[in-house]
Amino acid sequence: MLLYILSILLLLLIVYVLFVPVTLVIDTSTHQYYIKVKGLAKASIEADEHEIIKIRLRAFRFDFFLYPLKLRSGDKSDKSTKAVKKSTRKSIPVKKVVRVLKSFEVVDFQLDIDTGNCIANAKLYPVFAFLNFYSRSALNVNFEGRNKVLLSIQNRPIRIIRSFINI
Repeated sequence: MLLYILSILLLLLIVYVLFVPVTLVIDTSTHQYYIKVKGLAKASIEADEHEIIKIRLRAFRFDFFLYPLKLRSGDKSDKSTKAVKKSTRKSIPVKKVVRVLKSFEVVDFQLDIDTGNCIANAKLYPVFAFLNFYSRSALNVNFEGRNKVLLSIQNRPIRIIRSFINI
C-alpha cells in the first residue's frame, strides 16, 4: 500500500514538473535578472561587494549562494600531464533549434530607449509606432536619456520535449 502511494506521489511530481511554467525575466530598470520554476526554485544574478556577481539559488525556501567567477583551489593542476581527448560532437539540426525557440512565449517585452542623438531618435519613433501597432510589445523612444529593457519569456518543459519529438 505504501509503495502505491509513493509511486502515485512520484508520478504527480513528474507531471507537475512537466507542466509547471519556467520564466526568464530580464529587467534593467530594477536590476532583476532571474529564472524561476514556479513553486520549486528561483535562480537570480545579483551584485556582490567582494566578487563581481553572485548567483542566488532559492529552492524549497533555502538560500544558496554560488560565485561563478571565484577561482577554485583544484583548478591549479598542470594540464600538460593530462592526455587531451578529441571529442566528436554531433551537431544539432537547425530545424530542431528553431522548433525549440518557437516553443518559447514572450509574456512581456518593453523597450524604452534614447540613443543620445535626437536625429536617430526621431527616425526610430515612426518605426517603433508601427511595431507597437502590430505587436503586443511596448517600444518607446524618449529624448530624456532613459534606457530600459524588460523581457519576460515563459515556457513549459512539456513543450520543449514535444518540439523535439514532433516533426
